[in-house]
Amino acid sequence: MRRFFTPLFVLAAALMLVCTPARAIDPMLHSLPPEFFDIQLPFERAQDTAPTLGAQAEGAEDVHVRDVRDLGARRSAKADDNAPEDLWDRIRRGFAMPDLDSPLVVERQAWYASRPEQLRIMVERSRRYLFHIVEELEKRGMPTELALLPMVESAFNPMAHSPAQASGLWQFIPSTGKNYNLEQNWWYDGRRDIVASTNAALDYLQFLYELHGDWHLALASYNMGENGVLRAIAYNRKHGRPTNYENLRMPRETRYYVPKLQALKNIISRPEEFGIELTPIPNAPYFVTVDLNRDIDLNVAAKLAEMPVEELIALNPGVNRPLVSSKVTPQLVLPTDRADVFIRNLETHNKPLTSWKTYVFQKGDTLAKVAKAHGITVQQLREYNHLGPGARVRAGQRLLVPRKEYAATAVLPPGLPKITPSGAGRYHIVRKGETLSSIARKYSLSVADLKRWNGGRTLIRPGQRLTLVPPPTKTVHKSRGKRNSGKN
Repeated sequence: MRRFFTPLFVLAAALMLVCTPARAIDPMLHSLPPEFFDIQLPFERAQDTAPTLGAQAEGAEDVHVRDVRDLGARRSAKADDNAPEDLWDRIRRGFAMPDLDSPLVVERQAWYASRPEQLRIMVERSRRYLFHIVEELEKRGMPTELALLPMVESAFNPMAHSPAQASGLWQFIPSTGKNYNLEQNWWYDGRRDIVASTNAALDYLQFLYELHGDWHLALASYNMGENGVLRAIAYNRKHGRPTNYENLRMPRETRYYVPKLQALKNIISRPEEFGIELTPIPNAPYFVTVDLNRDIDLNVAAKLAEMPVEELIALNPGVNRPLVSSKVTPQLVLPTDRADVFIRNLETHNKPLTSWKTYVFQKGDTLAKVAKAHGITVQQLREYNHLGPGARVRAGQRLLVPRKEYAATAVLPPGLPKITPSGAGRYHIVRKGETLSSIARKYSLSVADLKRWNGGRTLIRPGQRLTLVPPPTKTVHKSRGKRNSGKN
């Protein structure tokens, strides 16, 4: 590369001002089985999303960094001589929610306190993200207890994916994510993007607080949906009962939701009382964002930044594929102390930035034919595209393949989200006392859909397995009375 739009020395000077020193929710923190945490991707024809790759095999001569942004540069604490060095102290200062005093809080406190190793892992994960979340909360004047909410939602695992198809630190379901402008496509899932999902979550929480004027009710709505909470309030009001959080009828998960957050708040406030050693977190930006104008492999980006690719993926968890598509995700998140290294190495890099391209599956294609054309095995093609042994590929579907010159060396970076085709089975085993209505609420489904996907049954019994996703659509091929037996 020969030159940037922005002189390199200006970018380096800006960075000097701020550079200061994963695939499922942990079973030990959550009780759901691990098979519930594979990410499903709806089938999309190639023309429905970003353009396919294939025209960017050149070297890095024409690549430039559009911008480098420190997302923490505006924090008011910089102007405060008494700003704490430990981010936990800053979080404690911003606590502003009324405390919830209930036996459930005491129970959750004991549960967390008896698992110090799990808490340590959760806190260690949070180091990458907490400063940015606190920054955004303070800019909006929101209570910093909300910075602890990803502990409840995802154990601070940005790859967490629930049976209800909720994803990311803040656990957005697809529809709510779309309502809050979180893109979800073949390349990228904004629900897992740290910056985008945090902005969306705080927008949603602000809306819910303005709706209720009460943070406990806002949090309940975040968990079970605002309509459910409004119905519970209307029911209590109709029957002359109190309409505060503690007195509303709600699912068990929501009943425990605010007590979990309160228990974590209490432990963070006074860790010594619970026998917890809380490792300090620097009150300084952990990452910056770098805007590029070209696609780049995650492996290449990590090498240029001189950092482990697993750490790069942890900061860019919204990326679905082994490369960043600049047309879809032009922003790369890097640790503050790696951005200048990345820019310096990018300037002298004279090799292609990506070893992958996309191929659109054509009518009459088979996986064997596509694999052979690109110098790889069918097993490799399945691995690169997370296709199970029985998975079928349809005409118009996009596949990721290595460029021929990289066929022998192409490898997926470790830590990528496991994207599986839609239609894969997701089930719930009925427990004693459960009803179709309670199960539908648990997974954010309608009772009508749940009935339809399970043969229209209205009666259920313990031990019965219910399907939680629509069955794959069966296509009937008509070809002069003969069945189409095309193979993939």
